[in-house]
Amino acid sequence: MKMKLREVYSALKIESENIPDVEITGVCFDSRKAKTGDLFFPLQGERDGHEFINSAIEHGVSATIWQNDHDIPNNKIPYVTVEDVSKAFETLAKYYLRKVNPRVIAVTGSNGKTTTKDMIAKILSTSNNVAKTPQNFNNEIGVPYTILNMPTNTEVLVVEMGMDRPGQIDHLSNIASPDISVITMIGEAHIEFFGTRDKIADAKMEIVNHLHEDGAFVYNGDEPLLLERAEKVDQFKFKFGNHTSNDLYATEIVPGKTTTKFKVNLWPELDFEIPMMGEYNVNNALAAMLVGRISHIKPEAMQKALQELFVTANRTEWMKAKNGADILSDVYNSNPTAAIEVLHSLKDIKTGRKIIVLGDMLELGDAAKSLHESLASHIDPKDFAKVYLVGDDMKYLRDKLSDKYNSSNLLWYGKDQLSELTSNLQQELQPSDTILLKASHGIHLESVLHELI
Repeated sequence: MKMKLREVYSALKIESENIPDVEITGVCFDSRKAKTGDLFFPLQGERDGHEFINSAIEHGVSATIWQNDHDIPNNKIPYVTVEDVSKAFETLAKYYLRKVNPRVIAVTGSNGKTTTKDMIAKILSTSNNVAKTPQNFNNEIGVPYTILNMPTNTEVLVVEMGMDRPGQIDHLSNIASPDISVITMIGEAHIEFFGTRDKIADAKMEIVNHLHEDGAFVYNGDEPLLLERAEKVDQFKFKFGNHTSNDLYATEIVPGKTTTKFKVNLWPELDFEIPMMGEYNVNNALAAMLVGRISHIKPEAMQKALQELFVTANRTEWMKAKNGADILSDVYNSNPTAAIEVLHSLKDIKTGRKIIVLGDMLELGDAAKSLHESLASHIDPKDFAKVYLVGDDMKYLRDKLSDKYNSSNLLWYGKDQLSELTSNLQQELQPSDTILLKASHGIHLESVLHELI
């Protein structure tokens, strides 16, 4: 970003006669991460961002936005007073987006959006200057922040969009005004707040509300809820998935522990590879490849890009226990779709004895019982020798599995029994074993992981 302070005034439609000749080279909302040249936005979070102006000044910010119902504490830097800091943040982002004028790719989905964002950015960067959402900055703060911090020479901007309520994706896509909208899948994440998968699908489809008239919609064609809703979309449409009815699908998948190889229908002569496990990640790659095809990227360039991919936040991570056992860790996020996907991926890997540790999947509301029970059909003694379950909702899964497993191979623990669980795992785990740890962050299996490694 590069902008004179007078341009900020103009973008926000604020009239003033005495505007300091200050250059802005970035924006920030966290005073601890502020740097010289930044414009500080004191956003409202758990605490009022106005409280941190002195910290921002100490870190070198050149100017700050300031809400006019707060007193200005000093005259050390220029203050741009506005009625609403959040609205000013979004307004300036829209202005800067129009000024740089990149092609915008917007990505959402119940699972896989961060990985897909990274894949799209990697593929498109083979022939474009690409900026993307850092980490998973995908909400009302993250999307404007992503826009305002893209370089002035950005040709393509890849924006991730998350949600936890209806209308949120519509709001974010209005800010970003995408040229291509992507939905990875519809799962059960946040079903506590939406009630049904139908309502989740409706909320995700808001990503096409502000799609350019000549834009494209890329979506998972295996999902009936998306197929039904896509019929109302007038823009170009492209489907990916497992079924041969899709525009792009995998014809052959070779699973591995740290890589997955696959072929696709459109370029059968090419072998593709991604540096991660799981058929679900192949679907993410297919979504990115469709965006690449729409953007006229050669398949050979996509092949090389995917092979060299570095993912922002690959929550499913291979680690080693102290005794040499393999640990597949995903202790910060879990929902039924993601849990089933990783279970299937682990089944496909040829290794020794497999042990699984599953903690409660949170934010499932009234569907918690049935969705925890639904994992039972994906867990079998021939695949997983021992099952350890943690949390109140995992009692439902324990009861469902009780006819498959005897009590010595099916164990349940309360959230307050992690020390006992850890001790039992340390006694049980053999160097040749593979163990999966997966739960929502609220279960805190990271403490178990820490002791094992």
